[in-house]
This record gives sequence, structure tokens and C-alpha cells, in this order.
Amino acid sequence: MTRRIAMVAALAALIGGGAVADTVKVGMITTLSGGGAGLGIDVRDGFLLALKMAGTRDVELVIEDDQQKPDIAVQLADKMIQSDRVDVLTGIIWSNLAMAVVPGAVRQGVFYLSPNAGPSQLAGKGCHENYFNVAWQNDNLHEAAGAYAMKAGYQNVFIMAPNYPAGKDALTGFKRFYTGKLAGELYTKLGQTDYAAEIAQIRASGADAVFFFLPGGMGIAFLKQYAQSGVGIPLIGPAFSFDQTILAAVGDAALGVRNTSQWSKDLENDANRAFVAAFLKEYGRLPSLYASQGFDTANLLLSAMARAEVEDKAAFRDALRKADFASVRGKFRFNTNHHPIQDIYVREVVREGDVLTNHVVTVALEDHGDAYAAECRM
Repeated sequence: MTRRIAMVAALAALIGGGAVADTVKVGMITTLSGGGAGLGIDVRDGFLLALKMAGTRDVELVIEDDQQKPDIAVQLADKMIQSDRVDVLTGIIWSNLAMAVVPGAVRQGVFYLSPNAGPSQLAGKGCHENYFNVAWQNDNLHEAAGAYAMKAGYQNVFIMAPNYPAGKDALTGFKRFYTGKLAGELYTKLGQTDYAAEIAQIRASGADAVFFFLPGGMGIAFLKQYAQSGVGIPLIGPAFSFDQTILAAVGDAALGVRNTSQWSKDLENDANRAFVAAFLKEYGRLPSLYASQGFDTANLLLSAMARAEVEDKAAFRDALRKADFASVRGKFRFNTNHHPIQDIYVREVVREGDVLTNHVVTVALEDHGDAYAAECRM
């Protein structure tokens, strides 16, 4: 059985059996192995859950593991476009992979719906009518962290992120809203697991807070080592460093840390309550930020399918722009560059029984768009 047929069969079983109509072919390229696998698994599982809850059989889904390698992601995209003839691509977690895949894919007439990566290059001058980001522009959650740092009264913050496009966007975004002094600024190696040298620099820096963006296994390694070091300087981060997978791995070292997110499991809206309950029932774990983004991405796709045929690209594009679906984050609409305008919250890591999770504390930025929309010409 080929990979494609296997995934279609699995999807048919998930949504109740029967043949899957060959209506919209979707290629999901995501990270399912290695240190970043938890992120891709959650995006995939959220996407599949939305299809199941909708009861649709009108999606043919091809899922492949990019192994967090740009060259493999490009090969998979070429195969999906040229051999599988997909109408829509989705799934990429990492911005360097998105930059390798998305520009070429959308120029070939394929729609790309991003459930995660939102590099600044694709939000500004490199925007495209077939590219829609359903998560955020990379800077956004970091901008909110910068705004929170100012409100909290921090005046000398040490900032750190991996050396790849999303890491650079992270520190740029933080500095856009944080106008105090910097005790230090570091770019670490992507995939790094030993942070002894960085923690020593933080200790000696005189910082009154640390802002860091280290998603996946990087965040787990840093948080554990930071707690063991006893440095004790308050941490601030985006939700990527405090999602459910990381919290489960890190434990009490994350308690009390404030982080920024456009979504939280305790947001009070009907769509979110239904999503959280269904995800917990289906998979036996609490959903993460990434799962919520996969879920919303699938529901955006389904909302467009209800309005237009994918073969009519102009009509389908207009249907996507309307974003006529109930987002788990509440308010959601697209900016002129097809990136979200949405509220971004400050959350705090708390314990619920035996589980660490996040609760919303306040709104950091309301109806927030990105800084690059004015550069987009389409």
C-alpha cells in the first residue's frame, strides 16, 4: 500500500468509513520525527480532528514527514504537486522549511495554508495571493512579550533565540515593543541542547528578566538546565516554549512563567470548549497551541470548500479570505496580506491537579496585525 493510499484509508476510518471523495487533495508536509516531532504531530492531530468533527469525506489527505530538513520538504512538495496533483499544501512547522517550499508552490497555482510558520518575508514583499497564514506572523507573539515586559516594569532584559528565520523575527518582534535596555542578545544554534554557556552569560549579565524563544526540544533542554542552574532571573517567552508537550517534559521548572499566545485552552467560546473536550477524548491529552492551529486550518479549508470549488481559484481564494468559520481563538480575520488580525494574550503556567497547563491572565495586544502588511502588494 502506498503512503498516499494508506493516509487516505486512515482518514476514511477516522471520519466514519466509506470512500473519500476526490474533491480537494491536500498535501500535509510536517515534522513527525526528531526533536520537533511533537509540534508536527499536534498540527496533524488537530487537523484530523476538525475533519472528523465535520464528518467530511471530501478531503483526500497525503501526510509526509519532512524530518525538519528543507531539502526533504522541497522534494515532498514537488512530488505532491507534480505526481499527487494536490490542490492545497499545509503543515510546515519551521520557517526555514516554509521559505524553501512556499514561494515555489504558490507560484504553481497551489494554495498554501500555514498552520504555524509565518516568516516576515512571506508577510511583506514576498506575500502571494495563494498563501494564507492561519496562525500568526512570526513576530506577533514576541511583540506581545515585549509589550508585557514593558508593562511589568522590566528595564534590562536578556534576549535569546535560535539562528534561523523565526528566531530572527522573534527578537525583532520583541524589540519592536520593548524599549528598555538589553542585558544581552544571543542567537543559538538551531537544534541546540546544551545551554551551559548561554546560562553563564545570563547569570553574569545583570538582567532583570530573560526573554527566550526555543521551540520543541530546544525549549525543554533550556528550561531544565535553567532551573538546575539556580539563576532565578524571571523568564518570559512565547507560547511555543510553554506548550503542553514542553510543560509535560519540563515539570515544575515552568510554574509561574508568563508567556504570550493567541490561544489558550481556557478561552471562553463555544468552538474552543468543544475543541478542547473533543481533543482530550480523541487523543487522551490536552491540546497544545499547535493542535489548535491545525484545527483552525482545517476548518478554514472546510469553510472555503462550502462556498466554492477549488478548481475555481479566484472564487476559492475569496472564500478563504472571508475566514467564515468559528475559530477556537475567538475573533479572527485576515489582514490584507492574508495574515491574522487577532487578540494576543498573556498566560501563566499553573498546575491543575497533576497537570501543568496555561491560564489566561490578560490581553497583551488587541486586534493585532503584523508590521509587514503595508509592504504587501497584491
